[in-house]
Amino acid sequence: MAALSVDILFDAAVRIQIEERSFTITYTDSGIRMKFPTTRRLAEFLDVPHYYILPYFATMEEEDLVTRAERVGIMTTARGTRKMIDLIGSRYHADTEKILGPAILSALLKES
Repeated sequence: MAALSVDILFDAAVRIQIEERSFTITYTDSGIRMKFPTTRRLAEFLDVPHYYILPYFATMEEEDLVTRAERVGIMTTARGTRKMIDLIGSRYHADTEKILGPAILSALLKES
């Protein structure tokens, strides 16, 4: 089993969304937020026990990359959104464009 990191979790989050062909993007007055997969879904995807993921989420919250809200789920913060968009643009551009379309992806990439 490979060592986990915040970067690996962000990469897995993007790959899960590509695999499920679903990105949830929220535009607010304070910026763009992207829904993050659940900790259980990430653990399943990475084939690790769920409790391995939890400390990294605490770190991601401390580093202001994600926030958890009751009944809403895990959403990126402004910093987390930039990290996710940068990852999409650099590694998963073509796959994401097939899901979001060129206009929406282009608008997202301009935000980072």
